Amino acid sequence: MTASGNRLPAQGPQSVRRRRLRLRWVLLVSAIVVAALVSWSWYVGVQIRYYASMDQAAAADAIVVFGAAEYDGKPSPVFRARLDHAHDLFDRHIAPLIVTLGGPGGDEYTEGGVGQDYLMGAGVPESAIIAETESTSTSQSVERLAVIARTNHLRRLVVVSDAMHMFRIHAICAANGLDVLTSPRPRIETTEEGSRSSDPMWHEILTYTLWRVHLD
Repeated sequence: MTASGNRLPAQGPQSVRRRRLRLRWVLLVSAIVVAALVSWSWYVGVQIRYYASMDQAAAADAIVVFGAAEYDGKPSPVFRARLDHAHDLFDRHIAPLIVTLGGPGGDEYTEGGVGQDYLMGAGVPESAIIAETESTSTSQSVERLAVIARTNHLRRLVVVSDAMHMFRIHAICAANGLDVLTSPRPRIETTEEGSRSSDPMWHEILTYTLWRVHLD
C-alpha cells in the first residue's frame, strides 16, 4: 500500500507479456553477440596458429626484424632470438639486406639501433643493414617499413618476429601494400626474467581485433 492506504495498481497480463518479450529479445541478442565473438575468436585463432606453424622464408629483397625489448643497449633474449634468426637467413642468402625496426626502448637506445649494433657485432656488414628507429608500435613499424621499401625499391620482404605475431604482422603489411613472407624466430620457453617469451593467444586475438576496427 501507499502512504495514503491505496493499493499500487497490479500489472495486467499484457504488461507481463511485454516484459517477457523484451527479456527474450535481450537474451536472443546477447546470445547472437556471444556466438559472433566466439566464432570470430575461433577464426582468428586458427589463422594465428596457421602462420605460427609455417616458415615461408624464400628469396627476397630484404629480411625485416620487428623490434622487441632492449636493456641498456643490449637485446633481450626474445629480441636476440629474432636477430639471430635474421642473421641465419642472411647467411643462407635469403636476402642481401636486413632492416631492423623499433624506436625508443625507454632509455637512450632504440630497438632498431640496438638490432643494428648486434648484427654488426655478429659480422653483418653495416652496408647490409637499415635501422628504423622511430616507430613505437607494430602498425607504426609497418608504416615506416613501407616508406623504406618504396625508397629502396624493395619489392619482396621476409619478416621475422615471434610465431604468434606472424598473422597480425602479415595482415598489417598487406594493408600497407607490402609483399611479405613470414619466418618466425625459433621458440624460447622463457626469458631471463622467467616469464613467457611470447604473448598469449588471447592477447594476439584482441590486438588483431582492435587493429581491424581501427582502435589500436
